[in-house]
Amino acid sequence: MGGLGRGALRLDGESGWLRGVRRVASPNRDLRPAGCDVELIVVHNISLPPREFGGPYVDQLFTNRLDPQGHPYFQGIAHRRLSAHCLIARDGSITQYVPLHERAWHAGVSSFRGRERCNDFSVGIELEGADDVPFEDAQYRRLAALVRLLSRRWPLLAEAGRVVGHSDVAPGRKTDPGPAFEWGRLWALLGRWG
Repeated sequence: MGGLGRGALRLDGESGWLRGVRRVASPNRDLRPAGCDVELIVVHNISLPPREFGGPYVDQLFTNRLDPQGHPYFQGIAHRRLSAHCLIARDGSITQYVPLHERAWHAGVSSFRGRERCNDFSVGIELEGADDVPFEDAQYRRLAALVRLLSRRWPLLAEAGRVVGHSDVAPGRKTDPGPAFEWGRLWALLGRWG
């Protein structure tokens, strides 16, 4: 990971792919249900193995190529079919796995304001990290830039409360992005409160 995806962000509205970022197409995606548009951003964290950064394993997980024998932790997750729209690495570089107008498989069993199946109407953004490991300045800056870009494309995302953690839509089941994620830093970069 790294190297690509640190310049100005732009979106190709037709394809749903960001321009100038690293692209690794995941098969773990499908079309959003008819009438569903992006109304929510769900922030996650991921590191494989846990607390180890920079390896190829997130790409492998999201493309169904993770070797269950590669690490003891992988045995419990290698069979799962998961994806996210984007991953922001520790250096701020972005990898995109799923076009933004398609449904990524990131939130699982989830609910937002009483509405089930958050994957249908959300963009999933992974931060390379762990619940209790501080995130990097570059990650906050890139996340803020991505939220701003998405809010221009889908203005509803600019409303308060439309950027949430995985723990907010799957409480009791998920804890990410975790206590080390500083929401106030993100809101300050965005010039608003969540």
